Amino acid sequence: MIFMELSGKNVGLALTGSFCTYEKAFQTLEGLKDAGANLYPILSDAAQQISSRFGTPKDYLRRITAITGRDPILSIETAEPLGPSSFLDVLAIVPCTGNTAAKLSNGITDGPVLMAAKAHLRTGKPLVIAISTNDGLGMNLKNIGLLYNSKSIYFVPFGQDNWVKKPNSLVARLDLLKPTLEHALEHKQYQPVLISYPAAPSRKES
Repeated sequence: MIFMELSGKNVGLALTGSFCTYEKAFQTLEGLKDAGANLYPILSDAAQQISSRFGTPKDYLRRITAITGRDPILSIETAEPLGPSSFLDVLAIVPCTGNTAAKLSNGITDGPVLMAAKAHLRTGKPLVIAISTNDGLGMNLKNIGLLYNSKSIYFVPFGQDNWVKKPNSLVARLDLLKPTLEHALEHKQYQPVLISYPAAPSRKES
C-alpha cells in the first residue's frame, strides 16, 4: 500500500514541556517543511513560560516561527476553533510529556495543546503522539495504554532511551515522525511501535 504524502497537508504541531527533545524536534519539523507540509504550531503553557538549560520561551517561539512561517497558537481560545473549522488534516504532539498524556487520557483541557487535541479529535481526524516521559513504564503506563486504545490516536514508535539510569523513561523516535504521520492520515498505526532506541547504554555504565 502506498501511504498518503504530506505535501500540501495541513499539519498541526503541538510542543509541550520536554525541553531536552526540542533540538531533535525542530530538526524533524524542518524535514516536514521540506516535504511540503503546511505546518501550524501550537505551544503549551510550559513551552511559553519555562526557561531551562535547553533554552528559553523566546528561543522556542523564534525557532518554531522561523520553521513554520506562522505565529503559534498560544491560548485555549485560539486553539478551540481548530475543531469547528476542521482545518487540520493531522495533529501531532511533538514532544508529548507524561503530564500531557495523563491529562489527555482523562479528558482534561486546561491549556492550548490539550484544547487543540480535543478540538481536533472531535473531527475524527488523526492525532499523533510522540511520547517523552521519565515515567512511561511507571505511573504513566496506564495513560499511554488508554491513549493507544483510543480511536484516531496513533503513536510515533518509542522505546527506552536510557534503561540503565532511567529504566521507566520512554522517548519517541522522532526520525520516524514522518512515516507515522503518513500512516495516520490513512488511519493506520505505523509499525512496529515498540522499538530499540539508538545508542542504548551498556550495562557497564551502571
